[in-house]
Amino acid sequence: MEDAAPAPGPPRPAIYRHRASTRLWHWVNAVTIIIMIGSGLTILNAHPHLYWGAYGANYDHAWLHTPRWPGFLTIPGHYNLAIARRWHLLFALVLGFGLLSYMIVSVVNRHFQRDLRVRAKELSARHLWHDLKEHLAFRFHDAANPGAYNIFQKLSYVLVVFGLIPTMIFTGLAMSPAMDAAWPWLLDLFGGRQSARSIHFIAASGLVVFIIVHLTLVILAGAWNEVRSMVTGRWTVPDEEEA
Repeated sequence: MEDAAPAPGPPRPAIYRHRASTRLWHWVNAVTIIIMIGSGLTILNAHPHLYWGAYGANYDHAWLHTPRWPGFLTIPGHYNLAIARRWHLLFALVLGFGLLSYMIVSVVNRHFQRDLRVRAKELSARHLWHDLKEHLAFRFHDAANPGAYNIFQKLSYVLVVFGLIPTMIFTGLAMSPAMDAAWPWLLDLFGGRQSARSIHFIAASGLVVFIIVHLTLVILAGAWNEVRSMVTGRWTVPDEEEA
């Protein structure tokens, strides 16, 4: 006689993890960043060399010579600098005002203080080592408080929200002759237009690395559950065996 199949366990709990403002900003940013990276690569193809200081041209010493990016990675898919600049500047406005709106809402609803505040004990070597081991074991949430962000999530989100994106916005403004006339201190802040261009490229590259790591961890943590939570706000807590 065959053994009876085990009875199904109780349904796993679902928690409300992402507020509407966070979800909206996430998806608007997803489209915005893709378009800005593609159009930015087209702009970079016009002169794929990076310099430090106020000046940079063909015969100046470049600290980095970037490859020319293929059409399937650029926007538009063929070389058209004028169209690429229009796309880039249009979505730069979306990026800048979207970040400002997200910051205001996150202060009002206490998202920053509640979810992203980094506490001193979380930066201790013992805590960081414990979270690193949990990540290496593919356990990405605290069973005692599954809705909480772990320290690596907090640090990466703080870096992006308060570091990389603002840096890209202000270095982009520093490369605009009109903004230089209105705010000449921007060029002094970044050490010249070519330095601003180099820092802009470094910040954008950092954001690309973040996106790659982020998408990898989403897949490892359970893509369907993670993506659904960013659409509906509801996240199903994985059971211990799945975790």
